[in-house]
Amino acid sequence: MSWFSFNVNDFAFSFLSVLFEGVPFLLLGSIISGLVDVFVSSERMQKLMPKNNTAAIGISGLLGLIFPMCECGSVIVIRRFIKKGLPLSSAVTYMLAAPIVSPLVALSTFAAFKGQSPWVMTSLRLSIGYMIAVSVGFIVLRMRAATILQPGAMAASNASRRAPLTISAPPNEQQDFSAIIASASLPKKLLLAVQSATADFLDVAFYLIIGTAIASVFNTAVKQEVILPFATNPPVAIIGLMGLAALLALCSTTDAFIAASFTTFPFAAKLGFLLFGPVFDLKLFWLYGILFKRRYVALLGVFLFVVIALICWRIAGLQL
Repeated sequence: MSWFSFNVNDFAFSFLSVLFEGVPFLLLGSIISGLVDVFVSSERMQKLMPKNNTAAIGISGLLGLIFPMCECGSVIVIRRFIKKGLPLSSAVTYMLAAPIVSPLVALSTFAAFKGQSPWVMTSLRLSIGYMIAVSVGFIVLRMRAATILQPGAMAASNASRRAPLTISAPPNEQQDFSAIIASASLPKKLLLAVQSATADFLDVAFYLIIGTAIASVFNTAVKQEVILPFATNPPVAIIGLMGLAALLALCSTTDAFIAASFTTFPFAAKLGFLLFGPVFDLKLFWLYGILFKRRYVALLGVFLFVVIALICWRIAGLQL
């Protein structure tokens, strides 16, 4: 018996079902991201930050509830924030937490897992995502910025540990996007927000379509007898779906619909998929490299993978 049997009708039904569920959330997420990009200044972010480093990191992990941001634009956004004086530890915490700790992600996760313990999956995803982001923020707080940032990314006067950092943006970015926004009228700002949202939507829609197609082939064409031995082995299932999340590079506003479609895999493996993908995937590996040294990016990826895998393995032992 062949392990692979492709049927166009089955594939089309699965593909369109997942795509039509995910696209509205992707569109809404892109619109919110565009509005945040234009209307939320780094100065406004700084006003929300307490002077105490511990409190600042804790609040940074929750800012996604107020200023949700897809991981696709997170690096450029935090580079702008750091340039205006946001501490690196707070910026990294926000960068990792915002794609998960977000009202839109909570809503999409709950909708996708309807009938599959949606309250449990949504609450675990947001709470664990928050704790991991804050933990990384505290680690970064105790590290020298020069060991993390790319050469030339930090001003010489700010090279000391824990000092606010200044990013030297590329010349085209230094042509003051923030100054253009500050001087623009409301209609102009709305147009800029629409342009930013459109760019985000088109970039991320590509990954959503590819991810949906792969998931649909996997669910309809690959024989379940082949998948079952891997899916019923928790460590293998968790590592397998986390690796798949890294390869698919989905947006956190739509990845829950892909994860929920893997009905053969256990709850903990799908949780690993939803936790690891938004904080580290192939596109983020290259995006992080714009700002951070490759060695730090690699260490961050390994740390996140190991921690999330161990947490999900422990959850698997609880038989959720």
